[in-house]
Amino acid sequence: MAAATAAAARRVSCSLLRRDHGHLLPLLRPFASSAGGQPQLTVETSVPFTGHKIDPPSRSVDTNPSELLSIFREMSLMRRMEIAADSLYKSKLIRGFCHLYDGQEAVAIGLEAAITKKDAIITAYRDHCIYLARGGSLVESFAELMGRRAGCSKGKGGSMHFYKKESGFFGGHGIVGAQVPLGCGLAFAQRYLKEGTVTFALYGDGAANQGQLFEALNISALWDLPVILVCENNHYGMGTAEWRAAKSPAYYKRGDYVPGLKVDGMDVLAVKQACKFAKEYALQNGPIILEMDTYRYHGHSMSDPGSTYRTRDEITGVRQERDPIERVRKLIVSYELATASELKDIEKEVRKEVDEAIAQAKESPMPDPSELFTNVYVKGFGVEAFGADRKEVKAVLP
Repeated sequence: MAAATAAAARRVSCSLLRRDHGHLLPLLRPFASSAGGQPQLTVETSVPFTGHKIDPPSRSVDTNPSELLSIFREMSLMRRMEIAADSLYKSKLIRGFCHLYDGQEAVAIGLEAAITKKDAIITAYRDHCIYLARGGSLVESFAELMGRRAGCSKGKGGSMHFYKKESGFFGGHGIVGAQVPLGCGLAFAQRYLKEGTVTFALYGDGAANQGQLFEALNISALWDLPVILVCENNHYGMGTAEWRAAKSPAYYKRGDYVPGLKVDGMDVLAVKQACKFAKEYALQNGPIILEMDTYRYHGHSMSDPGSTYRTRDEITGVRQERDPIERVRKLIVSYELATASELKDIEKEVRKEVDEAIAQAKESPMPDPSELFTNVYVKGFGVEAFGADRKEVKAVLP
């Protein structure tokens, strides 16, 4: 554990004795002692869950000081990584497509807090932070973004194609909505093998109108597959506001015969509670839809300034009122789990960690040109590539 985080954690046991927490924040309840000896905190979500054809879970979420400090650090790390990626792109060290996740960190962290690495996650192209939450490293992330050999996809996938199969992360995908049928296929395999695990298939509000999504949902419901469809509704599909693209923007109701839940996607503990609830439901009953009400601070991609279809006042308002990191910061400080100064120290450590990872990633070489022909076919089933005259062998694909 980093020094600042450890220092904040050491303060937890003594700070809990000094004040009546019930008077600090109306939504918080006093600590209880958990089974592992870690003080337990019950927090009420920012807003109630809204259910479609299902009774929503309780607003009371169990957590503990260590989890809150870890959440703060991980979300701060994600935020800093994305800000750094923005700078690297503008310096032309990252090329091609690049979609940043800052503002939506609570979805990645809350989801991860509710499941295990045996559960599967598949998402679209805004995938950097999901990869990090699944256990990926900063060096692998930046190396992949810069097309280097040390990247998680050997520098051949770039921003949109992070991947970590051993941790149950089946990638970012560039085709809008195409990851949802794949996610349902993963859930089919999980049920077929009786693994007792689930798949979370993430997509945006822009992909919510895709026909393939409804086709996959239909077959998943018929077969009671353990899949959770998670709509990360950041309210803009590229530059199109949801109300201009969807007659019914209540995406959690879109499943009709499949139950759904609307969640404050800027409240990390609400996300955790909803995902835990959805996993338990899906294992017993089949598909469920979660709509995460969230927001992205950057534009859709690096070519989008993000301010032509929405006002700067709107972005500033969300930052001031709903920012997921600031919410956790206030919670930690109110409970005296750490001081504002200690949290600043954690952010300084995060900045240093990101800078060091970038420096290390830059040292990784570019992939060898021969890598163009690898990972195309299953090993041992390659083919020979001929020239236009069909006589000269140009390459043998492994």
